[in-house]
Amino acid sequence: MKDYRKISSLFKSQPTIEGAGVHLKRAFGYHQVPLLDPFLLLDDFHSSNPEDYMAGFPSHPHRGIETVTYMLHGSVKHKDSIGNSGVIQDGDLQWMTAGSGIIHSEMPQEQKGVLRGLQLWVNLPASHKMMPPRYREVKQKQIPEILFDNGVKIKILCGEVAGTKGPVRDIVVDCIYLDVTVPVNVKFEYPVRSDDTVFAYVIDGTGYFDAEQKQQADEDHLVLFTAGDHIKIIAGDRSVRFLLVSGKPIKEPVAWYGPIVMNTREELQIAFEEYQKGTFIKGKGAPSP
Repeated sequence: MKDYRKISSLFKSQPTIEGAGVHLKRAFGYHQVPLLDPFLLLDDFHSSNPEDYMAGFPSHPHRGIETVTYMLHGSVKHKDSIGNSGVIQDGDLQWMTAGSGIIHSEMPQEQKGVLRGLQLWVNLPASHKMMPPRYREVKQKQIPEILFDNGVKIKILCGEVAGTKGPVRDIVVDCIYLDVTVPVNVKFEYPVRSDDTVFAYVIDGTGYFDAEQKQQADEDHLVLFTAGDHIKIIAGDRSVRFLLVSGKPIKEPVAWYGPIVMNTREELQIAFEEYQKGTFIKGKGAPSP
C-alpha cells in the first residue's frame, strides 16, 4: 500500500540581495536548517531588468558544500580556481563540489527578456568536507527528457525515472533532481525513499501537492513533504512546473557562515583564516570532465 506524503511546510520565497548586488528570491536558507537536511539553500534569481543582476557574484570562496546551478533562461559566465571557465546557458546545469576549497565567480550576462536560474546548496558530510574540489558542467542536450502519455514531462538532471538516468552521477549525497511539468488537471505520482528529505519548488503555474488535494501551491512557493514513500501532485486549472528534489539527511552539526559550511565553529575560523592568509586552496582539484 502506498504511503503518500503530505505537506509538512509551505514557504514563499523571500526577496534578498546577494553577491555584488543581485536581487533574487530565497526559497529557503540558514533559518530553515536542519528542516531540509542535506539541503542548505535554494535561491531563485530572475528578472527582466539587467540592473537587478548585472553586478553578479565576483570571486568568492566555498568550502564544505556543493553548489548546483540550473539555468532556465539566459546565461552566466563562470570561472574558478581549478582552471574551469565557460558559460552556462538555457537549460544547462553546473554541479560544483567545493570540498576543501574553491574560489569562483558567476557573472550573469545581459539579455533581452527574463534571465532566470536557480542555485541549490547541498551539504557535504564531515567525511567529505575536505575532499578535492571538482566541477561538472552539463549541457541542455545531455539532460534526458521523458514525455508520458498523460502529457507529464520530466527533465532528469540527477536520479532515475522509468529506467532513464540523469547525467549527474557518482555524487557524495545521493540526490534526485527533476524538472517536472504536469498539464492541467493531470495527476503525477513518483516513488521516493521513505527516509529522504523531499521538497518541490514551483517554477510556474499552480497545483495540489498532496493526495487529498487540501492545499495548493503556486509560483515561488516551496513545499516540504512529510515522511512517506510516494508523492502525488495534481495540477489545477493551470499546468504546473516544479523542481522535485530529494536526498538522504546527513544528520550532522552545521556550522555555517557566508559561503562556507563546516561542522564546528573552529573549522569555520580555520577556513576564514586560511582565506585571509592565501592558503585556502589545498590543491588543483578535478577540472571539468
